[in-house]
Amino acid sequence: MTDEEYFDFLLEECIKYRASDLHLTVGRPPTLRIDGKLYPIEKTQVLTPEVTAKFKDIATINVKHLRAQINDGGGGDFGLTFKDKARFRVAIYKQKGYFGLALRLIPKHIMEFEELGLLPHLVPKIKALLDRSHGLILVTGPTGCGKSTTQATFIDYILNSPRHVLTIEDPIEFIHDHKSGLVTQREVGIDVSSFREAIMKGLRSNPNVILVGEIRDLATAEATVWAAESGHLVIGTLHTTNASETITRFIDIFPPEIRDQIRIQFSISILAVFSQRLVLRAEGKGRIAAFEIMMATPAVRNLIRERKIEHLPSAIQTAQSEGSISFDAYLAELYRMGKITYETALANAFDPKGLRELVELGAKAKSRFGEATRTYG
Repeated sequence: MTDEEYFDFLLEECIKYRASDLHLTVGRPPTLRIDGKLYPIEKTQVLTPEVTAKFKDIATINVKHLRAQINDGGGGDFGLTFKDKARFRVAIYKQKGYFGLALRLIPKHIMEFEELGLLPHLVPKIKALLDRSHGLILVTGPTGCGKSTTQATFIDYILNSPRHVLTIEDPIEFIHDHKSGLVTQREVGIDVSSFREAIMKGLRSNPNVILVGEIRDLATAEATVWAAESGHLVIGTLHTTNASETITRFIDIFPPEIRDQIRIQFSISILAVFSQRLVLRAEGKGRIAAFEIMMATPAVRNLIRERKIEHLPSAIQTAQSEGSISFDAYLAELYRMGKITYETALANAFDPKGLRELVELGAKAKSRFGEATRTYG
């Protein structure tokens, strides 16, 4: 087969096996990441420098503006649409003088809330949150934890209402269709030069909702806060593991001399923080998202203003009626529902001993009051 046919075959294999990533690097066969583990594609050969260089040329055929940067060794990230079947987020890099590619599969299907792994009793509260007219929602977690998938579900829901949604990404991942709402999708590096410019200029297009693909610098953080304060619902991401770390990281982006003011502004604007990780499903195939959700209750806002971030975990536990839930409590609930095994819950818990207590407490409540009772905080 030709190089083009071989490249297409590898993308087909990625889709077929529902892999999260495809790795193409010299000295190793094409490799899929499935449920967090790496597997060489069967009956494929070790890749040579000539083949990965050809794959680089094939992948970049529609992003000519990045070719010089990539060929000079600077690397590049961009979106690739494959035969109306899926999109891939492509990262091209150099290592040991040779080109390598990492392709992240972006499914064509946008998940419903329950498909994400969001607990059914929380969905109405999350929908009410997304119906808000202004404020800041942060979706956080490490690379590859499903943040973009969660954001896509949020945006898809919002588009069921007559609102204008502006998404700003680098690159565009999920493609959204117009529904009752209108969607404008802008890509940094193609449609606009930076996230900040996209936010500030985008306000002229009269959006109701703004998705900021990544809050990575001071300029973007400033524009994000300003947009949330000026009457827009803003959804952004950070590479942080929980609400406490998220708030600290966000405020620390700003110079020390203005952090007290930013802390006040942030405490007013913030609506919720969703921190997520992917854990293995009970059947052993596929992964499901587990969340820590912190709704911005009056108590949470006060703790942020007073710089008492260390007390946020307690505030989350006491605000379950508002939709907040700790990560370990979420794991316990997934276990109770049969979505994950007890071993998986323990392996991923921040506090394994505390998780055991949550599971035991839930079992006692179930025995006494039946399935409808929820005791996890």
